[in-house]
Amino acid sequence: MRAVVTRERGLNDELRASLPDDAIVSEVPLTATRYFDLDEVEQSVTANEHYGSFAALVVSSARSATYVGVATPALVKGGTVLCVGNATAHAVRTAGVTVDIVGEGGALELATFIAAGPVLLLAAAAPREELRDALSARGIESVVVPCYETVPAELSVDDEHTVRDADVIFIGAPSAWTVAQRLVRTDAVVVVPGATTAEIVRRSHERVLEGWGAELQSRLAAL
Repeated sequence: MRAVVTRERGLNDELRASLPDDAIVSEVPLTATRYFDLDEVEQSVTANEHYGSFAALVVSSARSATYVGVATPALVKGGTVLCVGNATAHAVRTAGVTVDIVGEGGALELATFIAAGPVLLLAAAAPREELRDALSARGIESVVVPCYETVPAELSVDDEHTVRDADVIFIGAPSAWTVAQRLVRTDAVVVVPGATTAEIVRRSHERVLEGWGAELQSRLAAL
Protein backbone atom coordinates (compact mmCIF):
# COMPACT_ATOMS: atom_id res chain seq x y z
CA MET A 1 0.00 0.00 0.00
CA ARG A 2 1.39 3.39 -1.05
CA ALA A 3 0.00 6.08 1.25
CA VAL A 4 0.42 9.84 1.24
CA VAL A 5 -0.08 12.02 4.30
CA THR A 6 -0.74 15.62 3.37
CA ARG A 7 -0.82 17.74 6.49
CA GLU A 8 2.07 20.13 7.11
CA ARG A 9 5.36 18.59 8.16
CA GLY A 10 5.36 17.67 11.83
CA LEU A 11 1.59 17.16 11.94
CA ASN A 12 1.39 13.73 10.31
CA ASP A 13 2.65 11.41 13.06
CA GLU A 14 -0.84 10.42 14.21
CA LEU A 15 -1.84 9.55 10.65
CA ARG A 16 1.31 7.50 10.08
CA ALA A 17 0.50 5.48 13.19
CA SER A 18 -2.94 4.62 11.80
CA LEU A 19 -1.50 2.96 8.68
CA PRO A 20 -0.72 -0.76 8.34
CA ASP A 21 2.87 -1.66 9.22
CA ASP A 22 3.74 -2.60 5.64
CA ALA A 23 2.50 0.67 4.13
CA ILE A 24 4.96 2.79 2.15
CA VAL A 25 4.31 6.29 3.45
CA SER A 26 5.23 9.58 1.76
CA GLU A 27 4.65 13.10 3.06
CA VAL A 28 3.38 15.76 0.66
CA PRO A 29 1.98 18.84 2.44
CA LEU A 30 -0.84 20.29 0.37
CA THR A 31 -1.35 23.51 2.31
CA ALA A 32 0.77 26.00 4.22
CA THR A 33 -0.20 28.08 7.23
CA ARG A 34 -0.03 31.80 7.87
CA TYR A 35 -0.29 32.37 11.62
CA PHE A 36 -1.94 35.48 13.04
CA ASP A 37 -0.13 37.69 15.51
CA LEU A 38 -0.60 36.54 19.11
CA ASP A 39 -1.50 40.04 20.31
CA GLU A 40 -4.11 40.31 17.57
CA VAL A 41 -5.76 37.07 18.64
CA GLU A 42 -5.63 38.06 22.32
CA GLN A 43 -7.32 41.36 21.52
CA SER A 44 -10.11 39.53 19.67
CA VAL A 45 -10.64 37.26 22.69
CA THR A 46 -10.60 39.95 25.37
CA ALA A 47 -12.82 42.31 23.37
CA ASN A 48 -15.64 39.79 23.15
CA GLU A 49 -18.66 40.50 25.33
CA HIS A 50 -18.56 36.96 26.75
CA TYR A 51 -14.97 37.21 27.96
CA GLY A 52 -14.74 35.47 31.33
CA SER A 53 -18.03 33.64 30.91
CA PHE A 54 -17.43 31.14 28.09
CA ALA A 55 -18.58 27.70 29.18
CA ALA A 56 -16.30 25.84 26.79
CA LEU A 57 -13.23 26.32 24.63
CA VAL A 58 -12.85 24.26 21.45
CA VAL A 59 -9.41 23.99 19.85
CA SER A 60 -9.90 22.70 16.34
CA SER A 61 -6.31 22.16 15.26
CA ALA A 62 -2.82 21.77 16.67
CA ARG A 63 -2.08 24.97 14.78
CA SER A 64 -4.28 26.82 17.28
CA ALA A 65 -2.44 25.46 20.32
CA THR A 66 -0.09 28.46 20.42
CA TYR A 67 -3.06 30.65 21.31
CA VAL A 68 -4.67 28.64 24.13
CA GLY A 69 -2.82 30.66 26.74
CA VAL A 70 -4.67 33.84 25.77
CA ALA A 71 -7.99 31.99 25.33
CA THR A 72 -8.34 30.07 28.59
CA PRO A 73 -8.80 33.23 30.72
CA ALA A 74 -11.99 33.80 28.72
CA LEU A 75 -13.52 30.69 30.31
CA VAL A 76 -15.80 30.70 33.31
CA LYS A 77 -14.33 28.94 36.32
CA GLY A 78 -14.59 25.20 35.67
CA GLY A 79 -15.04 25.72 31.93
CA THR A 80 -14.38 22.79 29.60
CA VAL A 81 -11.50 22.54 27.12
CA LEU A 82 -12.22 20.33 24.11
CA CYS A 83 -9.89 19.36 21.26
CA VAL A 84 -10.39 17.93 17.79
CA GLY A 85 -8.05 14.94 17.51
CA ASN A 86 -5.24 13.54 19.63
CA ALA A 87 -2.58 15.60 17.86
CA THR A 88 -4.39 18.79 18.85
CA ALA A 89 -4.85 17.56 22.40
CA HIS A 90 -1.15 16.77 22.67
CA ALA A 91 -0.21 20.24 21.42
CA VAL A 92 -2.58 21.91 23.88
CA ARG A 93 -1.24 19.87 26.80
CA THR A 94 2.30 20.74 25.73
CA ALA A 95 1.24 24.40 25.95
CA GLY A 96 0.39 23.75 29.61
CA VAL A 97 -3.41 23.55 29.36
CA THR A 98 -5.47 20.63 30.66
CA VAL A 99 -7.67 18.97 28.04
CA ASP A 100 -11.01 17.66 29.25
CA ILE A 101 -12.42 16.04 26.11
CA VAL A 102 -10.89 14.81 22.85
CA GLY A 103 -13.01 14.16 19.76
CA GLU A 104 -11.24 11.60 17.58
CA GLY A 105 -13.90 11.67 14.86
CA GLY A 106 -13.85 15.37 14.03
CA ALA A 107 -15.31 18.61 15.34
CA LEU A 108 -18.94 17.53 15.07
CA GLU A 109 -18.38 14.76 17.61
CA LEU A 110 -17.63 17.39 20.26
CA ALA A 111 -21.14 18.84 20.04
CA THR A 112 -22.49 15.93 22.09
CA PHE A 113 -20.21 16.91 25.00
CA ILE A 114 -21.23 20.57 25.09
CA ALA A 115 -24.32 21.17 27.19
CA ALA A 116 -24.23 24.96 27.50
CA GLY A 117 -22.73 28.05 25.99
CA PRO A 118 -21.37 30.37 25.01
CA VAL A 119 -18.58 28.44 23.32
CA LEU A 120 -15.27 29.91 22.18
CA LEU A 121 -13.68 28.30 19.13
CA LEU A 122 -10.04 28.79 18.18
CA ALA A 123 -9.99 27.96 14.49
CA ALA A 124 -8.92 28.86 10.98
CA ALA A 125 -9.95 32.08 9.29
CA ALA A 126 -12.45 30.11 7.19
CA PRO A 127 -13.57 27.39 9.63
CA ARG A 128 -15.79 24.46 8.87
CA GLU A 129 -19.31 25.10 10.12
CA GLU A 130 -20.62 21.70 11.21
CA LEU A 131 -19.91 22.18 14.91
CA ARG A 132 -21.34 25.70 14.99
CA ASP A 133 -24.41 24.54 13.10
CA ALA A 134 -24.97 21.67 15.55
CA LEU A 135 -24.62 23.99 18.53
CA SER A 136 -26.88 26.62 16.99
CA ALA A 137 -29.57 24.00 16.39
CA ARG A 138 -29.61 23.46 20.16
CA GLY A 139 -29.67 27.16 20.95
CA ILE A 140 -26.01 27.32 22.04
CA GLU A 141 -24.11 30.42 20.97
CA SER A 142 -20.57 30.08 19.64
CA VAL A 143 -17.88 32.61 18.82
CA VAL A 144 -15.02 31.93 16.41
CA VAL A 145 -11.67 33.62 16.92
CA PRO A 146 -9.43 33.05 13.86
CA CYS A 147 -5.83 32.12 14.62
CA TYR A 148 -4.45 31.24 11.20
CA GLU A 149 -5.30 30.78 7.56
CA THR A 150 -4.33 28.03 5.16
CA VAL A 151 -3.00 28.71 1.68
CA PRO A 152 -2.34 26.21 -1.14
CA ALA A 153 1.15 24.72 -1.24
CA GLU A 154 3.21 24.79 -4.42
CA LEU A 155 3.93 21.18 -5.41
CA SER A 156 7.07 20.05 -7.18
CA VAL A 157 6.96 17.62 -10.10
CA ASP A 158 8.07 14.85 -7.73
CA ASP A 159 5.30 15.75 -5.27
CA GLU A 160 2.72 15.50 -8.03
CA HIS A 161 4.01 12.08 -9.08
CA THR A 162 3.86 10.89 -5.47
CA VAL A 163 0.21 11.92 -5.14
CA ARG A 164 -0.68 10.30 -8.49
CA ASP A 165 0.92 7.01 -7.39
CA ALA A 166 -0.87 6.86 -4.03
CA ASP A 167 -3.26 4.03 -3.21
CA VAL A 168 -4.38 5.90 -0.08
CA ILE A 169 -4.24 9.65 0.48
CA PHE A 170 -5.22 11.58 3.60
CA ILE A 171 -7.14 14.80 3.00
CA GLY A 172 -7.69 16.85 6.14
CA ALA A 173 -9.77 19.72 4.79
CA PRO A 174 -11.52 20.97 1.65
CA SER A 175 -8.58 23.30 1.00
CA ALA A 176 -6.26 20.29 0.70
CA TRP A 177 -8.65 18.57 -1.70
CA THR A 178 -8.63 21.64 -3.93
CA VAL A 179 -4.91 21.10 -4.43
CA ALA A 180 -4.99 17.29 -4.75
CA GLN A 181 -8.19 16.70 -6.71
CA ARG A 182 -6.66 16.83 -10.20
CA LEU A 183 -3.89 14.42 -9.18
CA VAL A 184 -5.67 11.65 -7.27
CA ARG A 185 -6.38 8.44 -9.20
CA THR A 186 -10.00 7.37 -9.46
CA ASP A 187 -9.23 4.05 -7.76
CA ALA A 188 -7.35 5.64 -4.84
CA VAL A 189 -8.93 5.73 -1.38
CA VAL A 190 -9.23 9.22 0.09
CA VAL A 191 -9.31 9.21 3.89
CA VAL A 192 -10.96 12.24 5.51
CA PRO A 193 -11.49 13.17 9.19
CA GLY A 194 -15.22 13.88 9.12
CA ALA A 195 -18.47 14.51 7.32
CA THR A 196 -17.80 18.01 6.01
CA THR A 197 -14.64 17.14 4.10
CA ALA A 198 -16.20 13.83 3.03
CA GLU A 199 -19.10 15.68 1.42
CA ILE A 200 -16.75 17.92 -0.55
CA VAL A 201 -14.55 15.05 -1.74
CA ARG A 202 -17.50 12.83 -2.73
CA ARG A 203 -18.65 15.46 -5.21
CA SER A 204 -15.77 14.40 -7.47
CA HIS A 205 -14.41 11.14 -6.06
CA GLU A 206 -16.14 7.85 -5.21
CA ARG A 207 -13.74 6.02 -2.89
CA VAL A 208 -13.87 7.94 0.39
CA LEU A 209 -13.16 6.56 3.86
CA GLU A 210 -14.47 8.76 6.66
CA GLY A 211 -13.02 8.98 10.15
CA TRP A 212 -9.56 9.36 11.65
CA GLY A 213 -9.56 7.23 14.78
CA ALA A 214 -8.42 4.12 16.57
CA GLU A 215 -10.09 1.73 14.11
CA LEU A 216 -8.62 3.27 10.98
CA GLN A 217 -5.66 0.90 10.77
CA SER A 218 -7.85 -2.21 10.64
CA ARG A 219 -10.22 -0.55 8.14
CA LEU A 220 -7.33 0.28 5.83
CA ALA A 221 -5.80 -3.17 6.22
CA ALA A 222 -9.11 -4.69 5.10
CA LEU A 223 -9.08 -2.81 1.79
